[in-house]
Amino acid sequence: MHVYKKINILSLGVVMFLTLLTTAGLAADDPEARAIMQKVEGRDEGDHRTADMEMILIDKRGKQRLRKIRSFRMDQGADTYSLMFFLHPADVKDTGFLTYDYDDPDRDDDQWLYLPALHKTKRIASSDKSGSFMGSDLNYSDMTSRDLQDYDYTFYKEKQKVIDGHKVWIIQSRPRSKAVIEETGYTKGILFVRQDNHVVVRSVSWEEKAGYTKWMQINRLERIDGIWVALDMQVIRRKGKQMVHKTILRFDNVRFNQDLEDALFTTRRLEKGL
Repeated sequence: MHVYKKINILSLGVVMFLTLLTTAGLAADDPEARAIMQKVEGRDEGDHRTADMEMILIDKRGKQRLRKIRSFRMDQGADTYSLMFFLHPADVKDTGFLTYDYDDPDRDDDQWLYLPALHKTKRIASSDKSGSFMGSDLNYSDMTSRDLQDYDYTFYKEKQKVIDGHKVWIIQSRPRSKAVIEETGYTKGILFVRQDNHVVVRSVSWEEKAGYTKWMQINRLERIDGIWVALDMQVIRRKGKQMVHKTILRFDNVRFNQDLEDALFTTRRLEKGL
């Protein structure tokens, strides 16, 4: 539910992300809307980042499950490598997730999930990236960026509005190929971009095959070392008007310019754990 490098809305240090799409072919690309998205893409996200995360999973009856995570992110040239280790509870402890987010739009991003109970590392295939990430309302495609060239961008019928005292643009994103829809699972969506800092603060996306809509909202946004960081956000999956499931993501101890080595972002280190 995937803060952007290419296009990445869920800045989880990873990131949280929600790819936002509308049905392909309904309208041409709007240069003004695309220019805004290029500014979203070009926003400074910092480098050599570490953070503590809480992932709270809430079912439709209100029952909660808490997961604690340690995350790392580092730029490798134009590419971005990220790593997560689950710390709590016991049933997911030492699970690790590694992502290579490539800047080259013709190269598929790589993802690996280490399952300690099986002592096995699983590579996430493109055909599996629409699946749920660790039982949350994010899928694997949300954990990597989207390429601008894969979408047409247009303004929504209501071009702009005010959210929490800030003016936002309302932009629709439309896939240029069925392959993008099949990989992400999303078929249409709308995103809300703050005009003063080019942060996507709200979004709605559709998983039409599953019959769900997915709503992302940033509840707390702060500047850390000059970088805008989402510290509290939620992703709600709905069927009609009914909530099916909800994921809350909270971040603490966010630090940039940390001493991270290349060897941290390897499958060998993934399997070794913290």
